[in-house]
Amino acid sequence: MTIAIVNIGQLVTLAGPARPRVGEELRELAIIENAALLVDNGRIVAAGSYSGLHDQIPLHAMVVDAEGRCVTPGFVDAHTHLVFAGNRAAEYEQRIAGATYQEIAAAGGGILRTVGLTRAASEDDLLVAARRHRDWMLRGGTTTIEAKSGYGLDRETELKMLRVIRRLAEEGPARTVATLLAAHTVPPEFAGRREDYVRLVVDELIPEVAAAGLARYCDAFCDDHAFTVAECRVVLESAKRHGLGLRIHAEQFRPGTGAALAAELGAATADHLETVTMDTLAALRDAAVQPVLLPGSVFALSRTQYPAARAMVEAQLGIVLATDFNPGSSPVPSMAMMMSLACLQMRLTPAEALTAATVNPAYSLGLGDSIGTLEPGKHADFLIHECGDYRELAYFAAAPFRPRVFIGGVEVSR
Repeated sequence: MTIAIVNIGQLVTLAGPARPRVGEELRELAIIENAALLVDNGRIVAAGSYSGLHDQIPLHAMVVDAEGRCVTPGFVDAHTHLVFAGNRAAEYEQRIAGATYQEIAAAGGGILRTVGLTRAASEDDLLVAARRHRDWMLRGGTTTIEAKSGYGLDRETELKMLRVIRRLAEEGPARTVATLLAAHTVPPEFAGRREDYVRLVVDELIPEVAAAGLARYCDAFCDDHAFTVAECRVVLESAKRHGLGLRIHAEQFRPGTGAALAAELGAATADHLETVTMDTLAALRDAAVQPVLLPGSVFALSRTQYPAARAMVEAQLGIVLATDFNPGSSPVPSMAMMMSLACLQMRLTPAEALTAATVNPAYSLGLGDSIGTLEPGKHADFLIHECGDYRELAYFAAAPFRPRVFIGGVEVSR
């Protein structure tokens, strides 16, 4: 079917170089006023002014009136923990009363509580819960989701989580990319036997997941209460040997926990980076590692040390914004909320935040040639917003916007 989206007040195409945007490029949105978008068989055919495209609209085309509103690419959320059972609302209350994330984890809460609930849940129950989380994201305009395992920490449950992610990807409508995060924390049954658990991940899980095609990436959590740099190196080197792309949770609470390793191994991303140093930023830039910034976790943990986004822009890094949606440290599924936090707390401009929520995360997932911008040949994943100016997406913080959401040219929001 041919679709013509007309009466677009502001078409934010983000057309530009076929790579992550850096520096001043982050502000170059390639906006077309009074625009139209032509879609055929799920892909964009043309984007331009309505007057220039009017004669190209076939008589049989389905016409969608954008009512003078703003149209952007769909949001790409490149760091989520989408699949889990239960929630940690009780711990949320504990943190408000003064307990730290580390104190809760040391008392058997945190990740390990979710691990217990997720191990006990059936695959179908996890699928139902994950659909609910995905639908929250879809309603807010997220059309592509990276989803991690990591709440199993044993072979059976890690594979179960990855099968749920695969089922979500197969049923759509959101595009879903799977990441193995078995190196999330050491499970209780391996207390005092860390090396044995690392060996299980390296020698059994990674080869099995790679052979079955259950994940595109492998992640590891490098932190004092998770895994050391040396342990993460062993995990990620194994993943690289088995053909998986690399991502890493790095330098969330302390510098020296993983960002340099990401540069050394040529990871696709280094995620968190609240405490990263300038020297390490230079190493990330030279290795073409994209920083994935997660302001939702800083916000939800009531911390004040946000990633140094302005320094990263000045260092010519292809920054990415993501939600880190999870049941503990960031129960925040909204990419628009991440844009607001990035502007208010990390001093990004709305244009930079939008670029970091669309085209740059697409490249971080290896999908930049097919999504992330509104250019001919790409999948027609786009949003018709309730506002007329892209800056309003960040300006109206946490507004209950409900954009019209199109994936592959098909409206999925109505």
